[in-house]
Amino acid sequence: MYNNLWYQFLNKSPLTPSGIVFSTVWPMLYVLMAISVYLYINKEGEKKEKRFALLIFGTQLLLNILWSPIFFIVHNVYLAFLIVLVLIILVLWTIILFYQNSKSSAYLLIPYFLWLIFAGYLNFEIIRLN
Repeated sequence: MYNNLWYQFLNKSPLTPSGIVFSTVWPMLYVLMAISVYLYINKEGEKKEKRFALLIFGTQLLLNILWSPIFFIVHNVYLAFLIVLVLIILVLWTIILFYQNSKSSAYLLIPYFLWLIFAGYLNFEIIRLN
């Protein structure tokens, strides 16, 4: 999808997983996100509160989509790191909001939240080591 030559020559954390791990983990996280939002939408509750939670969810999803081109095409590792930090905050906020209406929806987002913390660490290490 992206020219990985630039990425291959970056100094990275020794904890950086192989490409196969990324290409396995992300689809699973997207499935968990989809199930989470489906359960949340279909759970009875106040529409106004649900709309706000879904707005936060949609915002983090948009930022998630923007991260890859900013990192791999624009090569702006600083902006990519800032996006990860905002993602961590928005996903935590989403978990809190979803939890108020559907605990299972919130729990399904925890692996994504933890992965984002790890991704933030990896992004920071690229900044630090390069």
